[in-house]
Amino acid sequence: MKITVTNEALKWFKKELEVDSGDHVQFFVRYGGCGDFQTGFSLGVTVKAPDEEATSTEKEGILFYVEKKDEWYFDGQGFVVTYDEEKEEISYNHDDS
Repeated sequence: MKITVTNEALKWFKKELEVDSGDHVQFFVRYGGCGDFQTGFSLGVTVKAPDEEATSTEKEGILFYVEKKDEWYFDGQGFVVTYDEEKEEISYNHDDS
């Protein structure tokens, strides 16, 4: 499972979550919402150091990761974090590469 964070999404994280080099951004599963991977669940995001990292990527010194307890949500598929200019928010999509 691979995580990709686009440059536009990185700018959003830096502005909205005020993260910088050395910080950690966790993607976690939450009940409810409109998720792209599993019906009835969606992704949340928080600034927190990892406990038991399943996969991660680093961009400009910021670690973006998913914990082992949440990897079931992705069913082995990677995902891309993008910025939706129209909605002014980030979105998560399957990584088809």
